[in-house]
Amino acid sequence: MNKKVAFYTLGCKLNFSETSTIARNFSSEGFERVDFKEKADIYVINTCSVTENADKRFKSIVKQAQKINPDAFVAAVGCYAQLKPQELADVDGVDLVLGATEKFKITDYLNDLSKNDMGEVHSCEIQEADFYVGSYSFGDRTRAFLKVQDGCDYKCTYCTIPLARGISRSDTLENVLQNAKEISAKNIKEIVLTGVNIGDYGKGEFGNKKHEHTFYELVKALDDVEGIERLRISSIEPNLLKNETIEFVSTSKTFVPHFHVPLQSGSNELLKLMRRRYMKELYIDRVAKIKETMPHACIGVDVIVGFPGETNELFLETYNFLNELDISYLHVFTYSERDNTVAASLDGVVPKKVRAKRSKMLRGLSAKKRRAFYEGQIGSSRTVLFEGENKEGYIHGFTENYVKVKAPWNPDLVNTLQAVQLTEIDEDGLVRFEFTKQLITS
Repeated sequence: MNKKVAFYTLGCKLNFSETSTIARNFSSEGFERVDFKEKADIYVINTCSVTENADKRFKSIVKQAQKINPDAFVAAVGCYAQLKPQELADVDGVDLVLGATEKFKITDYLNDLSKNDMGEVHSCEIQEADFYVGSYSFGDRTRAFLKVQDGCDYKCTYCTIPLARGISRSDTLENVLQNAKEISAKNIKEIVLTGVNIGDYGKGEFGNKKHEHTFYELVKALDDVEGIERLRISSIEPNLLKNETIEFVSTSKTFVPHFHVPLQSGSNELLKLMRRRYMKELYIDRVAKIKETMPHACIGVDVIVGFPGETNELFLETYNFLNELDISYLHVFTYSERDNTVAASLDGVVPKKVRAKRSKMLRGLSAKKRRAFYEGQIGSSRTVLFEGENKEGYIHGFTENYVKVKAPWNPDLVNTLQAVQLTEIDEDGLVRFEFTKQLITS
């Protein structure tokens, strides 16, 4: 009988795409994949270390696996496994910890699945993580996350990602296009481009430092792949989001008018302390360019609160900056100290209670921004891609510009694109609609 393997992924879309690739490797070795809540012979946990919370969740996930099957073999891979391998290996129940270069060869380390007295560590020096492993995942039947780039050469003072993932490197354009074709052949309607710093695409494409292609060239090439209904750019640095890319998306066949552009702070003083590669004036310019070419575009923003040195005045500078910007929603991150980062030794530490209060204020602003964006879309004609989950009798979906809609559950709508007119916002803050055409694609 085939051995069973289950996976749990913490963190970002990139981690999800890599878990899928690791899972396919297990399948090719004869393992049967089961849900993490089911009894398995091996549990693989793909870790994250971007936030403090992700670190803490690891122990509870290991306990969850042990509760289901106390004899199961437990392996940890991913960013936290690279940064603090021994810390994970010391967690009761963990048998194997693999770093950045080893995780894609996990089946090579499974000579037998008997429990170890101590966690076994195989972790590289991060300088050795200089080769690229392509991957893509299916989050559900409707969309896939396609990895195009890995690692980062930026030195933001709060971030451990370069320590966990190594230098910036890219998949070859040929491989990306081939993966996109494979995804579209599976009747998946939307592809989300993902990576650590996707605007840096092309660097390290063939193992060298220079750019073989640009992100703009990648976008243009993907737009010509047959069978893809939608392409979405996940997150791109403002200094790497060029006018040519914005203009191309505005007339593209498949790229949707949705941008997620990290800001982190609306204070130039803090942006310098963070070692970001732009000032807020450039961010204003990027938002203006998007809205000039695509007035209906959705713009999401990452922001960090409680960074060392963030006084009340500097926080209010960020709050007011965001309040005045024509953006659609925020992803708010409460700063947490990370080992081996410059920021951890900076003066001006913000008390945790103050961080929490500021985070709450910005989340309130995000809700207000999203509501205003949705209200601005009422009466417009859009195309909705419906998802596959029945949530309390309703089916949900997203328009091309990332407005979330709801309708009474109808299984015939799953993984279809429908032309609709947006009509009203309901009590949950979601948008209702009326169909304007029959089924576009099935």
